[in-house]
Amino acid sequence: MLLAIGACLCSNLGSNPGSNLALWAQTSDSQTGDGNQSWTATTESHRDNVNPTRTTESHTQSGNRTLDKQSVQRLGSDGHFEPYQDIEKETVQVDATTVRTTTRTFGRDADGVKTLVEVVEEENHTLPGGDSNVVRSTSDTDANGNLQLVRRRIEETKKISQDVEETKATVMLPSLNGGLVPSVKVQERRERGANDTVESQKITLLPDGAGNWQVGEIRHATTRQEGDNRSTEERVSRADSEGKLGEISRTVSKESESASGEGRRTVETYSVDSPGSAPDGGLHLVERATTVQHTSSTGQQTTEQRVEQPNPGDPGSGLRVTILTSDTVNSGPSGAQATRTIQARDANGSFGVISVDTAKSDNLHAIQVQIAPSEKPK
Repeated sequence: MLLAIGACLCSNLGSNPGSNLALWAQTSDSQTGDGNQSWTATTESHRDNVNPTRTTESHTQSGNRTLDKQSVQRLGSDGHFEPYQDIEKETVQVDATTVRTTTRTFGRDADGVKTLVEVVEEENHTLPGGDSNVVRSTSDTDANGNLQLVRRRIEETKKISQDVEETKATVMLPSLNGGLVPSVKVQERRERGANDTVESQKITLLPDGAGNWQVGEIRHATTRQEGDNRSTEERVSRADSEGKLGEISRTVSKESESASGEGRRTVETYSVDSPGSAPDGGLHLVERATTVQHTSSTGQQTTEQRVEQPNPGDPGSGLRVTILTSDTVNSGPSGAQATRTIQARDANGSFGVISVDTAKSDNLHAIQVQIAPSEKPK
């Protein structure tokens, strides 16, 4: 769920206390009606016990070519921001059915010199009837600074019918004898049913070493929409050492929006691995994340999340609150300010503030706070 008010703040609320709070100040350098436009954006993040960072982004569009640049700086030992990483993404509309994208990532060596680290080249072809082919190649630099192809993903999507779509992908990785060989295959099917129900199944195949492909994982998800209420259930099954499939996790999420505009999301995660308990082959509730988002009559936007997890020392006692996260966003004529406070339960059972993150900007166009589920068990 996205709630937007007057300026741009992207906030991803998960159960991970290290999640980022970023305030984006975007100013339009030029914008014309002929498809040529550009803008720049600057983000600063200051957190307790974390090195501050500053990110500058630019977007330039001219004709069939778009160039996006991102420059990340971090605070150096001398108290000044120093270059850390640069990413340049060039997108070219080759023709009506082909888009070519090249992404270059640069780092800094021991002397602070900008060096090429990785190049990702992608070519996307749109075919008649809604089908598409995508080839994505990744090359990394070796010890001598030369680019070496390390990964290629070939993906084909076919529109089976108006409500059914299938995607097949093959991931190629380097072999011991040189060159790339198929290492992972993915088959995915998405089908839209009655009453806005969407079913999807994703099968991952892995080689068995004898030239055969075996199912390594199956993900099955069902999404239902009923008015302002939305629910999703995903089941994950994986093969054990003997190749036998067994369900290892299930995630159930529910989203709703009240008449007053309050958004609520609850995500429950079940897993065969429960902290403090020996595996018994069954699924157990290992996390519940509840997020509530609302905007006050004064325009203040608040997002609060409560994460509940088992007590490893007393797993039979049920879930208890372990992490509390609160985001507030205030905007006015002079700009906006966002604050995130994270509290965590300590060994004594008391809650203490572990992080306070603030962001400010005096030139904003839209503020967005995103409710996101907590991380799923791997």
